[in-house]
Amino acid sequence: MPVITPAQLRDDYDVIVVGSGAAGGQTAYTLALEGAKVLMLEAGRDYNPRTETPMFETHNQAPLRGRSTPDKPFGFYDSTVDGGWEVPGEPYTQASSDPARQFRWWRARMLGGRTNHWGRISLRNGPYDFKPYSRDGLGFDWPIGYEDVAPYYDKVEMLIGVYGSNEGLENTPNSPEGVLQPPPKLRAGELYVQKHGKKLGLPVIPIHRAVLTKRQDGAALAPKLFPGKPAAQRIAADGMNARAACFWATPCGRGCSIGATYQSTIVHIPPALASGNMDLISDAMTREVLMNDEGKATGVLFIDRKTRTEHRVRARIVVLAASSAESVRILLNSKSNRFPQGVANSTGLVGKYIMDTVGARLGGQIPAFENMPTYNEDGAGGDHAYVPWWPYQQQLAGQLGFARGYHIEFSTGRRMPDSGTSAGLEWLNGGTYGKKFKEDARRYYGSFLNFSGRGEMIPNEDSFCEIDPTVKDKWGIPVLRFHWKWSDHELRQAKHMHDTFAQLFEALGGRLRTPPVDDGAKAIYPGGEIIHEVGGTIMGADARKSVTNQWCQTWDVKNLFVTDGGPFCSNADKNPTLTIMALAWRSADYMLAEMKKGNL
Repeated sequence: MPVITPAQLRDDYDVIVVGSGAAGGQTAYTLALEGAKVLMLEAGRDYNPRTETPMFETHNQAPLRGRSTPDKPFGFYDSTVDGGWEVPGEPYTQASSDPARQFRWWRARMLGGRTNHWGRISLRNGPYDFKPYSRDGLGFDWPIGYEDVAPYYDKVEMLIGVYGSNEGLENTPNSPEGVLQPPPKLRAGELYVQKHGKKLGLPVIPIHRAVLTKRQDGAALAPKLFPGKPAAQRIAADGMNARAACFWATPCGRGCSIGATYQSTIVHIPPALASGNMDLISDAMTREVLMNDEGKATGVLFIDRKTRTEHRVRARIVVLAASSAESVRILLNSKSNRFPQGVANSTGLVGKYIMDTVGARLGGQIPAFENMPTYNEDGAGGDHAYVPWWPYQQQLAGQLGFARGYHIEFSTGRRMPDSGTSAGLEWLNGGTYGKKFKEDARRYYGSFLNFSGRGEMIPNEDSFCEIDPTVKDKWGIPVLRFHWKWSDHELRQAKHMHDTFAQLFEALGGRLRTPPVDDGAKAIYPGGEIIHEVGGTIMGADARKSVTNQWCQTWDVKNLFVTDGGPFCSNADKNPTLTIMALAWRSADYMLAEMKKGNL
């Protein structure tokens, strides 16, 4: 990617966007293509997936056969080339020594941020998800409804390319005709789960994922994204036409040099740069938002990670899109006489109500899948099907013991083998070697099935982050300290996941590797481990009870916005990235309109 150096900065920009992932990429893309002068600051290194992605290498070509290490927790080939739950020299701290009360914070220090890592599951929040308090009296309602965000879901799905189907299920919104890409065919294991899931009343339907199953028609789509804007249409169309359709060959988690999967470095950043309206600086660690005496943001201060020099840059508008917790850190470290608790923190709510997705997992083996004929089931690099949350009426009647729902993702099939493909068969065969081991490896390859639940967490006052009073990172910036707690609702939900998975395995005639647990605290993943971090700058209709308004604009500083997951005031069971992008586009449109009016 072409980048500039701090010496090449303009004196002023219309907008500074801090972060280059889903939120920062979408915000900058919309603004730049509409003519605003944008500076994007990325804390991590430059990265180009078209040239740096080892799509076609096999595991024997990688160090340690590609296995995970502390600095590469998802294995050598994971496309997060710099980042993880631990970043050298950039610690965070925990308020409690109890592992159950700790939060694991994932960061991607590279251009494109977490869009290099995510599973690309792209589910729309439904009408219930925007008004959860109205349904069960817990947490908060959003100050907007599904109808406010739906047009932006349409735009994002068309731009990034989301495959899936319209099933007309409760709180699982359909997309308009012509918006979604056609879903790939379900694989043998997915069809088997679909067939037997009916016994339990479970709808198994095509999942929505940001992977191209056919080439995009830029000429047809671009006018729908930027009506009446021929220059923007041309740039958008060129960006879409530069992408290829998936050819079902390699894992999406490696990145995609042909552009079939969505990454900000494929979809958002190249067109924004091509517009001539955006400058990009990598290795730029933003420390704080700069303010004037009137309480207006004037720009940001960042540290060049290569030279360790400080730089100040000015703009009419500042947008924080650095990930919800990182944006909180920037706000809390931006202290002044006017904002002694940090910028936009007059309510004391910055950092409060952080959330993650509720996660639980159970796996085993399906005898019906044994000795399958040799064939390729890589597909679109991940799940082709899932189970959306189904027992809404039971939930509404209070029959489940927890207030919010979850969906089920599952993986099975004959994917690209790695060094661990035939490991750990002892629980099935008692341990073999030589010829018998090879026979067993062939017998069992592709016969395993894993269910994962992804559920909604209710925001609570015990889950928040703050500035650690003593610890700083290697750049001299105070770090975050996390407080965390799962409520009984989440623990009961995790237990329900295990019970459901066990029922599914029974219906499938399968064998569980480990039995389900009765204690939800033992079933649930640690906070932060699903990497669906949201909250910390929650939006609301009342400036006294929230940090941002419906436009992701901070109440205290009208030219300061937060467009990452921070404004989420609830975290639906749907993966948050699609909603982050939809809200970012909506916020960018608002900024453009307000700049045109002279209000910003």
